[in-house]
Amino acid sequence: MASSMCQGIIRNSRRAAALGRFMSTASWWGHVEPAAKDPILGVTEAFLADASPDKVNVGVGAYRDNNGKPVVLECVREAEKRIAGNLNMEYLPMGGSIKMIEESLKLAYGDDSELIKEKRIAAVQALSGTGACRLFADFQKRFLPDSQIYIPIPTWANHHNIWRDAHVPQRTFRYYHPETKGLDFAAMLDDIKNAPNGSFFLLHACAHNPTGVDPSEDQWREISHLFKIKNHFPFFDMAYQGFASGDPERDAKAIRIFLEDGHMIGCAQSFAKNMGLYGQRVGCLSSFCEDDIQAVAVKSQLQQLARPMYSNPPIHGALVVSIILSDAELKSLWLKEVKAMADRIIGMRSALRENIENLGSNLSWEHITNQIGMFCYSGLTPEQVDRLTNDFHIYMTRNGRISMAGVTTGNLGYLAAAIHEVTKASSS
Repeated sequence: MASSMCQGIIRNSRRAAALGRFMSTASWWGHVEPAAKDPILGVTEAFLADASPDKVNVGVGAYRDNNGKPVVLECVREAEKRIAGNLNMEYLPMGGSIKMIEESLKLAYGDDSELIKEKRIAAVQALSGTGACRLFADFQKRFLPDSQIYIPIPTWANHHNIWRDAHVPQRTFRYYHPETKGLDFAAMLDDIKNAPNGSFFLLHACAHNPTGVDPSEDQWREISHLFKIKNHFPFFDMAYQGFASGDPERDAKAIRIFLEDGHMIGCAQSFAKNMGLYGQRVGCLSSFCEDDIQAVAVKSQLQQLARPMYSNPPIHGALVVSIILSDAELKSLWLKEVKAMADRIIGMRSALRENIENLGSNLSWEHITNQIGMFCYSGLTPEQVDRLTNDFHIYMTRNGRISMAGVTTGNLGYLAAAIHEVTKASSS
């Protein structure tokens, strides 16, 4: 009897202990609140939930054809045919595909770059442009822990998240002029000049996101000269090479100017927009070094940073990129296709401006065609954007950024009329 009671007490105590463990673990995440919705991805969610047949999404940061459909380039299709059944799917090295990196560097810095020949560039494959920026931010924090980064106002929202989560202090520099809807060049130079010597600056190589406002070639030369005087480190985010103007060489001009002036630069490349490889997450991070020995050391440390993050990068997108860029026929096809994408967006810019002006608007809309790349910084206020959404089922981010990739001949007139309607009070 005593033995039976003892066993019962033991069982009950075990149950109580198990319940206690469950209750303690159940409260571990009780303090976690839902994260705020991403301002860009949230636009797409709202668009998809809208049942209106007239709805228009000009918030998405991905190319669409004139029917509003996603596009897979023919050069990509051909590259995938060559991959299918012919290449293995083994792990890549921590630094990624050597071939893809070689081709990426030639695209960014030129086929005949002396720096490539001298092996002075430390480069690794990265998880598109976002991953390249994050890897560099972590590298900056690890090896220059007291440094900070100057970021333009405005910039792609995720830039702030990247350097924040890498624990790199952020400062800002003026870039966009709201009244002219163009570059605030004098203020930009002033902020570059007043930053402490040897500061890190984040620069958009082309097609600035979200404004579409880029410095002219002469302005880039002046910026480069001032960077040289101040011994600043320029880190370029180049997400749109080829996609901005239709010419990859022209879109890399800012970087080439800095190289001519002897800067040590860093660069994040992405093949999401210019090859339509959004979901493949393929990009490249590169940083210039004093010599080949330093480049080996820097690359080894970048690889060590990547190891606990994701071990090694994915192979499929890297194969697609390396095949296209290393094959003369496929590269020629890609150049033709990327120019067609850029030309469609440039054409939609002209058409949107013309449609709004033909409706009798008294406002200036020349900034639509002065800007370049996927995005138009329209100058619409958050309240005007809200009205576009609520009254016309047109979706964009509340800063007035219009993705020109979402504008088609089918929705152009409706979009122009809606913009004219919500801006009438401003023009009167």
